Amino acid sequence: MSQFRNSVASYRLNNHAGNNGCRRIHREVLSMKKLSAVTLRSMVVSAALAALGIVVPIAFHAVGLGSRFMPMILVVMLCGFVLPLGWAAFTGAIVPVVSCLLTGMPPLYPPFFLIMSIELALTSAAVSLVFSRTVPRIWPALLSGILLDRVISTVLTYYLAGWFGLPPWLFTFAQFAQSLPGIALQLMVVPLVVRAIQGREGILFSHGKPPETPILQ
Repeated sequence: MSQFRNSVASYRLNNHAGNNGCRRIHREVLSMKKLSAVTLRSMVVSAALAALGIVVPIAFHAVGLGSRFMPMILVVMLCGFVLPLGWAAFTGAIVPVVSCLLTGMPPLYPPFFLIMSIELALTSAAVSLVFSRTVPRIWPALLSGILLDRVISTVLTYYLAGWFGLPPWLFTFAQFAQSLPGIALQLMVVPLVVRAIQGREGILFSHGKPPETPILQ
């Protein structure tokens, strides 16, 4: 009788352990599926914004407004609102490089493509970081991104001008003055686009409740 009870207890213990193991495997599978979906959304949106970051500047440069309105920065700024930090930084870094290779803008020499790659990666990452902590408020992230972008651009431009024997202060001031229309465009366009995205329901932009992280996690 005692042996029978031990057998039953052993069976129940093994069965319980087996059920726990199945539940654990099930949770891991669901977690992997969720991770795959998150990664897929980020990849799709990153690729779409990267393509816009290349195509939109071509349209602006075709009518002579590219350097004044900074369309590449405008598009990449949106990455911080719709992508997590890592993907936002990656997209910001890769767009100037790919655009340089495909269209020659920004130029390979002087290496403005390198300046913009660093500038946009840090700016987009900063917007993503701030927005993830202030959702659904747009302005803190946008103003932080614009301020950081101008600081980075000013510092890098100053040292690059000196490196090429150009008057650093004059070159930096001219570059900042030229960027003012682009800043105004960012202040007008980015909030409108982000609010439109926040109100959208779909496979890429699902908002069942106010997100605690950027729109696409």
